[in-house]
Amino acid sequence: MRIIQICPYSWDAPGGVQMHVRQLSDHLARRGHEVLILAPGDGHSGEQDVRIVGRPVRVRFNGSVVPLCFSPASAAAVRDALDQFEPEIVHLHEPLAPSTSMLAALYAKAPLVATFHAYFGKQMLQGQMYSAIAPLLRPIWRRIDFRIAVSEAAAASVTSRMGRDAIRVVPNGAELEPFRRALPAGELPPGRKMLFVGRLEPRKGFHIAVRAFARLAEEMPDLLFLVVGEGRERRVLRELEPAVRERVMMLGHVSREALPTYHAASHVFIGSAIGSESFGIVLVEAMAAGLPVVVSDIAGYREVVRPDVEGLLVPPSDPDALAAGVRRVLGDEALAFRLAEAGRQRALLYSWDTIAARIDDIYYETVNPTPQGLAVVAS
Repeated sequence: MRIIQICPYSWDAPGGVQMHVRQLSDHLARRGHEVLILAPGDGHSGEQDVRIVGRPVRVRFNGSVVPLCFSPASAAAVRDALDQFEPEIVHLHEPLAPSTSMLAALYAKAPLVATFHAYFGKQMLQGQMYSAIAPLLRPIWRRIDFRIAVSEAAAASVTSRMGRDAIRVVPNGAELEPFRRALPAGELPPGRKMLFVGRLEPRKGFHIAVRAFARLAEEMPDLLFLVVGEGRERRVLRELEPAVRERVMMLGHVSREALPTYHAASHVFIGSAIGSESFGIVLVEAMAAGLPVVVSDIAGYREVVRPDVEGLLVPPSDPDALAAGVRRVLGDEALAFRLAEAGRQRALLYSWDTIAARIDDIYYETVNPTPQGLAVVAS
């Protein structure tokens, strides 16, 4: 089958949607499909199966900077790519964002499958803005032949605004094997290690993680804090006493190949996001690596981690609660082992082999619809 994957965000920028599109496309190609990715970007991608169709404009939204592309030149490039490739399926990612996926929804002649990745709570300012403009987006929503959400949270977020049309939950996939078999990074000093992976921005709760570490550092002189990621919240390290700050290892951007080695070297993983996550791919990777996890009790995370089964869920935006969860895991070897083993098993649900097969079935279901194949409405 000839499939076009449409990424709405800059191919040059790190992000969960970009990674999802890249990994899904790789697995679809392994299953025998011919796949082309369309995305905005700042230059040539260097990848044979990726075509850059416009330059992004960076917009601050949802506590992050979102690189979008919506222009006449990009519209023409998208239309030309669709005409030349002649896909049998066009898979849109976040088609309600004013970017490449929305343009493809307007011009594609092939059946449209769409994946909704985001979660916007109605109490949030961004969620209120989304609700306000929802009527303007419904024509795009109605053009879609098959709708997917990466979680129940993402499904509820979009259907509560667009209407209770059918949507199927298919979670994000993860490349598990690199995390399951990694050896520890060799350049790290001795001591127990707490790991954070993510952009250093307010919605990821890095400031919460730093304050939790400050509390733990006083009572655990061997504890180190490994931080993978970059962003403007790096400045919160200034809050720490110099001796504590020296025990924070800022690793910056780490390659996908090197990342699992830092998991293998760590003793506990923390996810301190404050409430805007629709899923938790970093949690799946940590569980695959055999790490007990201590994470915020928020909608997207609690679908991945069950409380006291694969990890501990703590109130969001609460450094004391996060510190208490880490303290409990590091102080109880039997608990840490039990959580880690359960996490390893849980992570298998999100293997790309499994997830790509489910999406492959949806493509055939979309091209050859049957009454039995209708998607269900998310609750």
